[in-house]
Amino acid sequence: MQINISGHHVDVTPPIRDYCETKLEKLSRHYDNITNAQVILSVEKLIQKAEARVHINGHDLCAGSEDKDMYAAIDALTDKLDRQLKKHKEKLQNHR
Repeated sequence: MQINISGHHVDVTPPIRDYCETKLEKLSRHYDNITNAQVILSVEKLIQKAEARVHINGHDLCAGSEDKDMYAAIDALTDKLDRQLKKHKEKLQNHR
């Protein structure tokens, strides 16, 4: 899985980049066909935002989260993506 991490009004430091990559790598244990993930980290006043778009075969999953801490925003983001991946996988299995 290819992961692109960018920042708007924030410098993406190596610890934040490593944390984000390890969290997104855990998504692949639920669904193997993830091809690409794009993460945008931004700051607006005191609110830290994390947005992601995950490309799967034929579909895109989008999620976003806000928090006072960037690490907590990344945690919430990966939780949302995890739920979406499980739901998508269940839909594929039910249709067959």
